[in-house]
Amino acid sequence: MTTTSTTDFRATTTMRAAQAKDYGDIDEMLSVQDGVQVPTLTPPPPKGNFLLGPYGPFMIVKVLSVSLSPGDWRTLSGKTRNFQGPPSFPYVPGGDLCGIVVQLPENADKLDLPFTVGDRVAARFTGSGPKGALGEYALVDCALAEKAPDSLSSDEVAALASASYAVPLSDLIQEGDERVLVLGAGGGLGSHFCQLIRDRGASFVVGVSCSPQELRKAPMSYDDVIDYTKEDVFAVEAFRKDPFDVVVDLACGGWPRLEQDAAAKLPLIVKPASQGGRYITTLTDKPVIEISSMANFVWQCLHPGLARAIWSRTWTRSTLPSFTFAVLGPEARIVVTRTLKLAEEGKLKAVLDSRGPFPFTTEGVRAAFRLQESRHALGKVIIRVATED
Repeated sequence: MTTTSTTDFRATTTMRAAQAKDYGDIDEMLSVQDGVQVPTLTPPPPKGNFLLGPYGPFMIVKVLSVSLSPGDWRTLSGKTRNFQGPPSFPYVPGGDLCGIVVQLPENADKLDLPFTVGDRVAARFTGSGPKGALGEYALVDCALAEKAPDSLSSDEVAALASASYAVPLSDLIQEGDERVLVLGAGGGLGSHFCQLIRDRGASFVVGVSCSPQELRKAPMSYDDVIDYTKEDVFAVEAFRKDPFDVVVDLACGGWPRLEQDAAAKLPLIVKPASQGGRYITTLTDKPVIEISSMANFVWQCLHPGLARAIWSRTWTRSTLPSFTFAVLGPEARIVVTRTLKLAEEGKLKAVLDSRGPFPFTTEGVRAAFRLQESRHALGKVIIRVATED
């Protein structure tokens, strides 16, 4: 494994990095350039927003692999510019990574940090948004990082860091939730979530995707798969006769369809709340919404979710499942720690889109972002910045 000493790193002033020159089209705005200033520990990085987790202390890592997430292309689009946008342009996109520690805070010994220079780590993006990862060096929040197991490749470590939301999401599956339907089953979250809920009692897991054959293979191993380009999962007669205990919507738009079917007095494919049926989603009804401020986020995301949660548990509990809008922000190191431990124990395997890893070139970075933007990735989209040798 290659390591870079603190002294060697401090002699470095510029690096190769992806640059987004403004909001807009991927091919117009994204390029990989030399001569980009390396990140520094001083002055302190800006704070993020209070919903998205702890901040600091920070360390600097030599980046090996970066795993893209929906937030990466959403930030570039400008749809969330006042919520996750960069403080200035150009900015380095990307948030979740695997890298090697090259610099710790000067007072690291007093902070009791579990890292030393040379450690290979997994790290999630901070509350200021998914930025800074796609460079030879990156600033990492120690509170959202963990040492990487030697048994996993750097591509796998980056993917698992990015997919760590699957762990708290799987915690929502309860005893008795035997039949589970996952919309958006093959994406970065769904491809890992389905592996975890087996241990929580789910015995019949169905995925909805446009890649049905891939979802039947290990490690996802869905029991049944519906190709949404050919079949309407909400109209499958077998599911109407034997409805699901839980619908987990990682694709968006499922709740309005359930309301529509209920209004038409059609049998639903999920049990009503009165029988323990639940609907869990991490998204709004549209895949991309414009968020201009924290107040706007609350109004567009949390407010409808709260209203539906109350309504579905009172007035419509005999016809619709209970509604849960799951806010799965970067919480703390424990989420990444749990994810990597499950992988070490063989209970979770990283799922990487077979079209990657993409090279750390302008063409490679653009292709990776286009795949993430398409919402048709199967597993996590990886960009390999450097090798460990």
